[in-house]
Amino acid sequence: MNILVTGGAGFIGSNLVKALLNNEQVSLVRVLDNLSTGSKDNLTTVINNPKLDFIEGDIRDYNTCLQACDNIQAISHQAALGSVPRSIQDPITTNNVNITGTLNMFTAAKEKGVGRIVYAASSSTYGDHPGLPKVEDKIGNPLSPYAVTKFVNELYARVYASVYNLPSIGLRYFNIFGPFQNPKGPYAAVIPLFAQSLINNQAPHINGDGSHSRDFTFVDNAVQANILALLTTNTTALNQVYNIACGEQTSLLELFDGLNSQAKTDLQPTHGPDRKGDVKHSLANIDKAKTLLGYNPQVSVKEGLQKTFTWYKENPAFLNK
Repeated sequence: MNILVTGGAGFIGSNLVKALLNNEQVSLVRVLDNLSTGSKDNLTTVINNPKLDFIEGDIRDYNTCLQACDNIQAISHQAALGSVPRSIQDPITTNNVNITGTLNMFTAAKEKGVGRIVYAASSSTYGDHPGLPKVEDKIGNPLSPYAVTKFVNELYARVYASVYNLPSIGLRYFNIFGPFQNPKGPYAAVIPLFAQSLINNQAPHINGDGSHSRDFTFVDNAVQANILALLTTNTTALNQVYNIACGEQTSLLELFDGLNSQAKTDLQPTHGPDRKGDVKHSLANIDKAKTLLGYNPQVSVKEGLQKTFTWYKENPAFLNK
């Protein structure tokens, strides 16, 4: 199978690319990335692999998407502009990348006869729905431009399946973390920021009082879900969306304590106001993914934090580049 990974030089994408290159069912892994938030450095260890084909290009350009889909059997569409705060600051660019870019990919996949597209959805789609744990068929109103874009992706997937017979699978990620997640920039995720601060012996900053909770999910679990979705022969698993998480709830303060114990410091975080558009609590029900995809998260939050902190300590150049 020849597989295209959009955003394959990014955090989740680069971890996925490496796993696919080691999969005997995969003969070619093509990466499409404009390197705006990803980096070729994330693929240094595999860049010369004969099974890897790298295209530097933007999903907002339809012709580039068509080119990338040539002779491809399945797509893992990871390319996106993440971050709720970024989308609030710049909703137009977020919309152009996440909606127009995704529409380009779905259309190119249809035109080129691609057999399946797996796309990165988001737990932000649950919006203001109060229920916990989150179940796939019960969503609320989106709370940010980013959440709107990820919900629209799901709507397009549904329409392209019914109108154009393009099979798809959406993976609603819950706060993925792990190696190669960038701590740089104003929209960095919380775990790499915490790790960077602790390694530099600085007190990290928490938005709010630290009681916000998330279903933090180590990147290897997201990679597992993508490979299962790309390769499943269970037809009832197609044209569905799935929660991809661990089914564990961890507050920001508990997260900090876990990393602080890894760092062996007695630093205490500083606190600021809550972020606009943030959901207070999030927890996933992962039964659907377990039943239809065979998903079974292999790395717990605790083990994932250990692996992640160790990786950042062993790769100081990544923190300081």
